Amino acid sequence: MSATGTDTRQVVVVGGGIAGLAAAHRLLERGARVTVLEAADRVGGKLLPGEIAGVRVDLGAESMLARRPEAVGLAREVGLADRLRPPATATASLWTRGALRPMPKGHVMGVPGTAAALAGILSAEGLARIERDADLPRTEVGDDVAVGAYVAERLGREVVDRLVEPLLGGVYAGDAHRISMRSAVPQLFEAARTHTSLTEAVRALQDRAARTPATGPVFLGIEGGVGTLPLAVAASVRARGGEILTGTPASGLRRTPEGGWRLLAGDRVLHADAVVVAVPAPAAAALLETESPGAAAELRAVEYASMALVTLAYRRADAALPEGSGFLVPPVDGHTIKASTFASRKWGWIAEEDPDVLVLRTSVGRYGETEILDRDDADLVDLSRRDLRAATGLDAVPLRTRVTRWDGGLPQYPVGHHARVARVRDHVARLPGLAVCGAAYDGVGIPACVASADAAVDRLTGGLTAVRELTAHPVRSPHGGAGE
Repeated sequence: MSATGTDTRQVVVVGGGIAGLAAAHRLLERGARVTVLEAADRVGGKLLPGEIAGVRVDLGAESMLARRPEAVGLAREVGLADRLRPPATATASLWTRGALRPMPKGHVMGVPGTAAALAGILSAEGLARIERDADLPRTEVGDDVAVGAYVAERLGREVVDRLVEPLLGGVYAGDAHRISMRSAVPQLFEAARTHTSLTEAVRALQDRAARTPATGPVFLGIEGGVGTLPLAVAASVRARGGEILTGTPASGLRRTPEGGWRLLAGDRVLHADAVVVAVPAPAAAALLETESPGAAAELRAVEYASMALVTLAYRRADAALPEGSGFLVPPVDGHTIKASTFASRKWGWIAEEDPDVLVLRTSVGRYGETEILDRDDADLVDLSRRDLRAATGLDAVPLRTRVTRWDGGLPQYPVGHHARVARVRDHVARLPGLAVCGAAYDGVGIPACVASADAAVDRLTGGLTAVRELTAHPVRSPHGGAGE
């Protein structure tokens, strides 16, 4: 496959989530012949459209960052431009210290640049602790540091418990005291390396953003649900001649003496010039074990958090809610849910589908919380309703409820994650015609997954030339194939 897209080479993409589908879409643009293998009976991974009480909703991720171009660009390419929708309201709250309080402005992933506007969220002692940051000696971040540990040292534990934890938990379902600042909040990590105090670093980021203000919404959804994006990409892949096989797990990935690849697709044997591995880390480790044991060992060490989404539909006349798009919940307050989205408020298209129905959802589960997710669906609904009643006063009986469980749904980015990813890619790069992509590497959001797919395709575009050069003189690897 040449950079000009004139050569037709066979590429197998393992994984039919948004990263794998984006890779397939891009490969077809470059002139490759593509087969996508997906073990599940559907494509889309963590993006899942559904319905409740006759209203279309998302049962997985519901929005995508619009300030990055990759996901929005892909949506436009596959015909969804006229269905992109900004939130009807983006005003969120924190449910903390017994009340819903407006989410403060002027922070970077919960890290404030000043103590202003934090009264009611933080105690007087917590507010004073922020002000002392400017007088503390500089704290080096080194090659990486945990977000929670660094922020607690500079600004106090309250900032972590009341602000950073709920925001990071909404993205990673993780523990702020384990999550890598370099991987999860890279702009803050870089600013902290060059400023004496943390509040100064945050204000510098805010000043930079003010000098070059972004236009347009921060987030976008899609009418009918973000879960329709992978369906549209899959339709585009098929329309261009790509093959997508669902219910077809991949195994037995091996290098061939000719410099290509052989793998099992269910009961079929496939041969390819190149392979893109776009599955979660455990499945990728199993697939790479023979040909790249070093990459497999690193991938096996990637941990995942599980969570559940509880979607509830009410008669609008019975369900008065506070203003805004929903709220986040600090774990320190001891509640079950970690967030709630007022979906019919946030997305105008949901409200328009049935004006008499109000849809909201809660999320349950963080890294290490296994006991709560062992409860059955009815218990999770009851616990969600209890917390919603305490937070908002909502005491109506829902028309319908749905519980969607995402077991092992979110990869964790602990301190040193960037170095682990670099080692994985170093091992993979030793095997021509092989690339990896997905949420386990450079970000869990939809744009980051699409970007990782684009980068994987870019690596293969040049790498397949090397494959052809190896054909005449294959190098025997200790694992039985040509390569390492």
